[in-house]
Formats: sequence, structure tokens, C-alpha cells
Amino acid sequence: MKFTVQRLALIGLAIATFIGLSYYYVNRVESPRASAQCGTGSAPVCADARASMPSRDALAMLEKIRVAGRAPKTGYTREQFGPAWTDDVSVPGGHNKCDTRNDILQRDLTEVTFKDNSHCVVASGTLNDPYTGKIIKFVRGPKTSDDVQIDHIIPLSDAWQKGAQQLSPQRRQDLANDPLNLQAVDGPTNQSKSDSDAATWLPPSKSYWCAYLTRQIQVKAAYELWVTQAEKDAMTRELSACP
Repeated sequence: MKFTVQRLALIGLAIATFIGLSYYYVNRVESPRASAQCGTGSAPVCADARASMPSRDALAMLEKIRVAGRAPKTGYTREQFGPAWTDDVSVPGGHNKCDTRNDILQRDLTEVTFKDNSHCVVASGTLNDPYTGKIIKFVRGPKTSDDVQIDHIIPLSDAWQKGAQQLSPQRRQDLANDPLNLQAVDGPTNQSKSDSDAATWLPPSKSYWCAYLTRQIQVKAAYELWVTQAEKDAMTRELSACP
């Protein structure tokens, strides 16, 4: 069979396309939760949700993060990180006319229904809670909404004491709304965490420790936050035991 220059070029293009698509589907960036839980209306969040890297890469990233003591909490208020659950999400596209809390509920819950056909305000859903391993039925309401809360993987108070004071107001707002730093979780467990770091608190479910610590390290690296020595020691110890 004779191969003309044009045919060879087309074959080369097809091979290159196949390799490119194969690389994309193997290495595409996904939510730390199952990708199937993306796509119920929060496209910007899904587009930016980043994968949990291998523990060895997280440890290498940790080595590049500054180690320093905890700064005073003086001056910390929630308002230092911008309006709560602003639509100004730090993801490609941003401003999807849906607040960050509902974006994360859409990302992390399954069987999602919406209030008043809004396609934004989540009325109900099911959470496979990574912190406890429990299945939680979420129903929006004054007595039930707090059953599922949105946790800052790096608590904002902790971030304030480890470098966020030096960030611009916009960068702090980005941190507070970054999908990588947010996770829908069991409400009481989130309350027990408060503003603890890895040296003093880890999720009850040990199976989530590797992903949890990896996300903390990714967030700290992205926003140039530091770790205390005790925090680094705890991260190193637990990540070294990860698969």
C-alpha cells in the first residue's frame, strides 16, 4: 500500500490525537471525591476540582513549605476572608450565579434536588461523609441544614495565623472559596475540628487521612501558607504510611 505524504500526515495526526486523549483521560484533574458526583450544575467547581496527588509527591511538596511558629490570632475575623460563600469562586469561569456553599453541596452530594427549580439552592441530597464514613441524608431546613456543613480543609483562623494575614483581601477570599479547600462533611464532626491543624486533629475515618493531608498541603503551597514543626511532623508521619 502506498502512503502519500498527505495520508502519512493524517495518520500522524490521528496517533497524536489518540495519545493526547489517552493522556487526558488518565491524568485529567478530578474532584478528590468521585468524579460522578460532579456535573449536577456546578460546572465551574467541577472544572477546577483537583485530584489528590500521590503521597510521595505530597511529601515532596511539604518539604518546600516554610516551617514557622504560629503567629498571633490578633485581628482575625471571618470578614477578613470576604463575604461568606461568595459567588466569586476561585475557579475557571467563576461567577456561575450560585454561591459557593451550594456549589460544594452539588459537587459532594448525590441524588441532589433543588429548591424551587433553581438549579442552585440544594434542597436535599445524600452525603457519603469522608470524615466519618457515614451516609447522611441532607434536607434543607432550619433544624436540619447543619447536619451537613462545608468544612474549610485549612481552617480560616489557622490560615490567618500561618501566613494569610500577609495575603491580599482578594487572595484571602479566593482561599475561603477554593473548592480544593472545601468539603461537605458531617456537621458535628466539623464542629469538633474547629480551627485545629493536623498536629491536633484528623478525621475520625483513617481511610481519609491521606487525601485530607494531601489537600491541606496543596492548599498551603498554593496560598504560600506555612506549617508549624508539630504540624509538619504529623503530616510526614501519616503520609509516610499511605499507599
